[in-house]
Amino acid sequence: MRFNYKFSNVLGTVYREGNLTFTPDGNSVISPVGNRISKFDLKNNTSFTLPVESSHNYEQIALSPDGNLLFAVNEVGEADLISLVSNRVIHKYRFNERVLHLRFSPDGKHIAACKLNKIFILQTPGHFIGQFNQFALERVFSDILGDTTYVAWTDDSSILAVGSKDATVRLYTIGNYSNFRPYSLTGHPDTIVGIFFEENSLDLMVVARNGHLSVWQCSLSLNQLTSVESTNNKRLKLNDDEEDEIDLSKGEDRERYITNKEEEYNKKQKLLDSKKFLSYHKLSTHYLNDYIKDEHNNLKMTTADYHKKVKILVTGFSNGSFLIFETVGKTLIHSLNISDTSISTIVLNNAGDWIAIGCKGHGQLLVWEWQSETYVMKQQAHGSEVSCLTYSADSVYIATGGEDGKVKLWNNQSGFCFVTFLEHTSTVTGVAFAPNKKFIVSASLDGTVRAFDLTRYRNFKTFVSPRPVQFSCVSIDSTGEFIAAGGQDVFEAYLWSMKIGKLLEVLSGHEGPIVSLAFSPIISSTTLVTTSWDKTLRIWNAVETASDHETIQLFADGLCVAFRPDGKEVVVATLDGQLLFFDVRTSTQVASIEGRNDLGSGRKDTDLITAKKNLQSKAFKSVCYSADGQFVIAGGQSKNVCIYNVAEGILLKKFEITQNQSFDAVLDVVNRRKMTEFGNIDLIEERETREGGNVKLKLPGVHKGDLAARTFKPEVNVFDVKFSPTGLSWSAATTEGVLVYSLNNGFIFDPFLLELGITTKTTRDTLLKKEYASALMMALRLNESNLITEILESIPTKDIELTVISLPKMYIEKITKHIAILLGSTIHIEFYVQWIMFLLNSHQPHQTIILTLYKNLSKKFMDLSKVCDYNKYTLAVIKRLANLQTNEVKEEVKTENEPMEIDENQVISI
Repeated sequence: MRFNYKFSNVLGTVYREGNLTFTPDGNSVISPVGNRISKFDLKNNTSFTLPVESSHNYEQIALSPDGNLLFAVNEVGEADLISLVSNRVIHKYRFNERVLHLRFSPDGKHIAACKLNKIFILQTPGHFIGQFNQFALERVFSDILGDTTYVAWTDDSSILAVGSKDATVRLYTIGNYSNFRPYSLTGHPDTIVGIFFEENSLDLMVVARNGHLSVWQCSLSLNQLTSVESTNNKRLKLNDDEEDEIDLSKGEDRERYITNKEEEYNKKQKLLDSKKFLSYHKLSTHYLNDYIKDEHNNLKMTTADYHKKVKILVTGFSNGSFLIFETVGKTLIHSLNISDTSISTIVLNNAGDWIAIGCKGHGQLLVWEWQSETYVMKQQAHGSEVSCLTYSADSVYIATGGEDGKVKLWNNQSGFCFVTFLEHTSTVTGVAFAPNKKFIVSASLDGTVRAFDLTRYRNFKTFVSPRPVQFSCVSIDSTGEFIAAGGQDVFEAYLWSMKIGKLLEVLSGHEGPIVSLAFSPIISSTTLVTTSWDKTLRIWNAVETASDHETIQLFADGLCVAFRPDGKEVVVATLDGQLLFFDVRTSTQVASIEGRNDLGSGRKDTDLITAKKNLQSKAFKSVCYSADGQFVIAGGQSKNVCIYNVAEGILLKKFEITQNQSFDAVLDVVNRRKMTEFGNIDLIEERETREGGNVKLKLPGVHKGDLAARTFKPEVNVFDVKFSPTGLSWSAATTEGVLVYSLNNGFIFDPFLLELGITTKTTRDTLLKKEYASALMMALRLNESNLITEILESIPTKDIELTVISLPKMYIEKITKHIAILLGSTIHIEFYVQWIMFLLNSHQPHQTIILTLYKNLSKKFMDLSKVCDYNKYTLAVIKRLANLQTNEVKEEVKTENEPMEIDENQVISI
């Protein structure tokens, strides 16, 4: 098995902080998600996270006008220029300070960045011939008193306007114009939130933080700006008559005459230019806060955007409201409150019909179509960390539970959340899918286990215990008839019947909190295993003899337990960093893996000990078997996720889930910049008063940190990790959200039973000889997916059955797996379905292959059903319109053929 799993997507988090941007076609929105960037395709209803990772959280992003380059800056001023064609970082730049706003020039040649009280103008790489430096710094404007907050360009990229916290707007140019000088617009009452030029004009609008909208009119039009170069080219030319009057022999008199004429011309030109010099005057002021009711009188405008062609201004406020304002008639079009927290960013697409809104407080990302007043997309992350996750049986859906008490269902193919259950009132500690995929169950610290219907999306059953218990884990048996949950404060496990909804058994015996339990995956088996902090693993026959159980003593506290897919073996993660494997039938230990050194450990900012010493307290908190049972994946109090071979007991691959230094315990050493003569600066207590107050150090035993502090740095952790039932991906619930890693089959040469004479050329030559079975086996030996697909699609339909019969058993398994994966993207559905029919008749593949087939065929069925329904209803409408038009034509013809009735009175009068 190849472990070339690559990061593919982030679930559970859709927006963290920073600004949003639309692609030039207006169909996709790009959002910063921590130290990664996600792209949401609104037309195809899919999401994709770029395989790019920064050292800190991204705060500002800007997209080039052609949509090929994305310039992203994180919270410490490190900038990445990302190609959206190759999805790779192509250049880097360091601002060394926080950047508050970014903007590409409309021609794409320059990037303007607001840093402190300066505005930096950078040349975009690739636009200037002979440029050696990737980011050439062209100009820096530093005559601004307050920190710069916003920058805007004119349509011809000649003038830029910069707003700042000193409530002024300054205009600059990167070119030289004879009738332009730096100009300041004053009189704004608060910090500048947005500046917007009109289309092909120097007129602009300015919105301030207190909701004031100021409209400024320029004395010049955009085409009246005169370049200095064109002015210098208007050299003084003497006419022939003047030249005849000058004695050419006297060179000094001629030069003096020319000089006098030039001075006279310059004076006239200056006088002319002074009359046409750039200036502004304020046309009007509007108070947008008056349109929103504010009881506490502390309403602030946080963000704004303007569409030049449609003449629509949208503004977001601190109470979660936004306004749509028409600038032509100065009228309010729409007002809506979408959140109870502040709107962080708002942006219009190029067509002007969709508005993307981001709210940092709740992690919300909304796309609103203001004309029809409907949501195009409405996504919200978990309010806090994701505590658990699980896959559905076909790997299509992922269910997550969070510390905010929410249970969310995500489509693994599109990356979107499609339903959220809010019934729990405390942390969700466990979720599990029913085998038939009709419902899910979740356990919570609120003392309930709830079952949610996936057809009507409602909580249809709630299971409770005889006395209040905080449930820490939950599991469903293979038939979906029994549900078990373990207690955290009461050391008992509870067994309910799903059909009648009653408590069947209370399993007692543990002397510590039950942290994990699991039913056997074997059908008709009710074997249940539980592990606890009392250093025991107990095996129960939950239904038949509930009181009888087998107790296995562990060397340390048990933290997690999982069954192998065949139900014959279990793995237990213990507090001493080990993975212990036991045979369920004999209750004997069959293997063990020492994983503490593989887990690794980082050093937190306030740690008194080194990372190596801190490693002794780390352990795996989650463990899961692969679909074939040969491997286990484990994660815990670290940024690393490990995959082990069970039979060999060796580490196969270790994944580092994040490099985000915005989290704590990512680095192994303390940054030297924090080391002072008194030691680590983070270990120095900051006290406001003599008695105490603002103490930076957290209390002993506190893992989450002080959430009420002004700055909060969460610790990186892996709370849960799961292999997909198809084996094509795995997911981890982390501090960043749910990270999905998928199997990548490209760019890796991994041959199978390769011989010297087998090459791509000989394989194609064999295909030309119509030796289809031999050509297919040679392609499978080379193990190149493109070549295998080429050979498959070259085999005639009539020869498929004979080719399958001629293949040995080991090749049938491989070709079935290849076709199962290929069905997710191919357009030749009927052709490959015939292959699958003959392959399944000759050999029964592994369960993971069947699940992959079911998943991809179900996706194709749903996609084609939508297309067929759309075509069906469209044809019905066309047919109805044709009938109506035919009836109208018949009535017109009938009217024309009818004899005209003549009134006798009219004839007499004539």
